[in-house]
Amino acid sequence: MCDPRNAQVVGDRGEDPEALVDQYYELFNDAVRERPANMTIGVHLCRGNSGHGQASGGYERIAQRLFQKLDANVYFLEYDTERAGGFEPLRHLPRDRFAVLGIISTKLSSLEPVDELRRRVDQATRFVDLERLCLSPQCGFASSYEQTRFSEADEVRKLEHLVRASQKLWGDA
Repeated sequence: MCDPRNAQVVGDRGEDPEALVDQYYELFNDAVRERPANMTIGVHLCRGNSGHGQASGGYERIAQRLFQKLDANVYFLEYDTERAGGFEPLRHLPRDRFAVLGIISTKLSSLEPVDELRRRVDQATRFVDLERLCLSPQCGFASSYEQTRFSEADEVRKLEHLVRASQKLWGDA
């Protein structure tokens, strides 16, 4: 529902997009309610990874409810393209939760310059302490069973790059 086009589609079929978002949160919370107290729950907000993407628009529309109503500890957020908007929605992230910044592309095989990754992480730290941020690929490498973008060697190269970049940004902690 971050994408106004998707919200319009939902509205056109007679549903309230805002109520639907709240229903999603309730269903998610019901599913994890009985988990052990020491279990960490993470959720990935996927924007589509089959080339064209399925959703645009920043997280602002849902951020306050997402971070304060959804019973997750860690939020995997796609930030690899401009369609995800800025990091301002992270200001709603409670102090006991973490945001994983998906700024490593799984659509392009080229490696992101570490200085660019550092710049993006620095932008996010205007809203969330560095200790509550992580770095990851924006989505999985397998876009669909019909499409293979990366060889296994490409995936390993991207993940090794992620580890090296993380060590430069956060140290060897």
